[in-house]
Amino acid sequence: MLLRLNEWIARAMLTIAAVLAFLLSFVVCADVLGRDLFNRPLQGTKEMVEISIVIILWLQAAYAIRSGGMIWVDAVHGRFPRRVQNALDVLGALLGIVFFALICWGSVDPALYAWRSNEFEGEGALRIPVWPARFLVVIGSFLAAFNYLLLAIERFRALISGSPPPPPPFEIKLEERIA
Repeated sequence: MLLRLNEWIARAMLTIAAVLAFLLSFVVCADVLGRDLFNRPLQGTKEMVEISIVIILWLQAAYAIRSGGMIWVDAVHGRFPRRVQNALDVLGALLGIVFFALICWGSVDPALYAWRSNEFEGEGALRIPVWPARFLVVIGSFLAAFNYLLLAIERFRALISGSPPPPPPFEIKLEERIA
């Protein structure tokens, strides 16, 4: 149940990130056209892009980890015996847990401060609240650490049993990418 909820959340966050990136492309195009054709750029584009990039990144993190989309050095990793590969995977996942847990821990106070102080980015015509991006850093890094925990458990089981590591739970197959 928890794994299915995690998968649903990761896919939902990925979908939101994709929609946001799609909408952001229209903002950037409007800014470029306004700048080039009318010598009037779209005000607040810089601030919208800055905040949106942070949001998009953290919305995708959990899915990237669970789908196996993070960086792997197959040229080195594949040369080791299966047990060593599994041990390296466990070590990498544990480091991922620590890294993202520290980001989560360190991001809580800035998120709460942004909420309490009503912090905004930008000046003049368009001011964007910062707290949604700050809270998404907390949520995204927590989910990233959680997904690395799931990965560590899977790879530890494979290490103990000597079996090959299981495939990512929601890996995108090449046929799905093309279609």
